[in-house]
Amino acid sequence: MTDTSHRRPAGAHTGHGDERTLWAGWVFFAGAMLIMMGTFQLTQGLVALFDDGFYAVSSGGLVVDVDYSTWGWVHIAIGVVGILVGIGLMAGNLAARIAGVVIAFLSVLVNVAFVSAYPLWSVMVIVIDVIVIYAIVVHGREVEAF
Repeated sequence: MTDTSHRRPAGAHTGHGDERTLWAGWVFFAGAMLIMMGTFQLTQGLVALFDDGFYAVSSGGLVVDVDYSTWGWVHIAIGVVGILVGIGLMAGNLAARIAGVVIAFLSVLVNVAFVSAYPLWSVMVIVIDVIVIYAIVVHGREVEAF
């Protein structure tokens, strides 16, 4: 007799979202990247609060003309939320997946507006945010299998 059952290797993905796949690692990676992004945002916020002379332009030279203290608090808020969401994402929380995309998108917007103050740092954070959004949007459902 011939075995007609189709066996898939462990971890194989059928596209139905009901099996464990190795792509779930992307979501854990996104969580780690969100924690790192949050740390970078915290650092950027603290520098804006305590040493506004550090940046390349005055606050009037930014896309949005507000003082560096305001920018500092915005970066700190995004950083704290990013770290918390990253931890939730690593735990497989659905709300953290949604919040992860939202906070990464907000981080991109803030860093685009802040890019003239410190271009290299802002571009680095934007790249991290784009990777996070990709990992969550494309592979977010994979983590539910765990």
